[in-house]
Amino acid sequence: MKTHKDFDVWKESVDLVTRVYKITKSFPKAEMYGLILQIRKSAVSIPSNIAEGAARNSDKEFLQYLYISLGSLSELETQLIISKNLEYLKKEDTIFEQVVTIRQMLLGLIKYLNPKCAVAIKKSSY
Repeated sequence: MKTHKDFDVWKESVDLVTRVYKITKSFPKAEMYGLILQIRKSAVSIPSNIAEGAARNSDKEFLQYLYISLGSLSELETQLIISKNLEYLKKEDTIFEQVVTIRQMLLGLIKYLNPKCAVAIKKSSY
């Protein structure tokens, strides 16, 4: 029986969380209870919801949690864009590429579990 640890998207999103924590260490201390907290919560939510969904009894329930993960990923992406605009992120940081990769992986898993799903993969530009 598969667990959340067997899914590549879970592994990649755990890696993203680690990266987010490292990146936000360099943010201004004034952002500790603002942007840093929000970014970290959004990031942690992604693999956490994949794990919770994988533990459910049906593909339908798993899909619901994958959509929540997708929403958290979009929330994180928005917060990272704000961070970039505020010049908290280094210009050469490739975290946005990892966000796109995880989005594609989530959408691929969603389509696998529900072939009737008509979600289009949207590419972001930075």
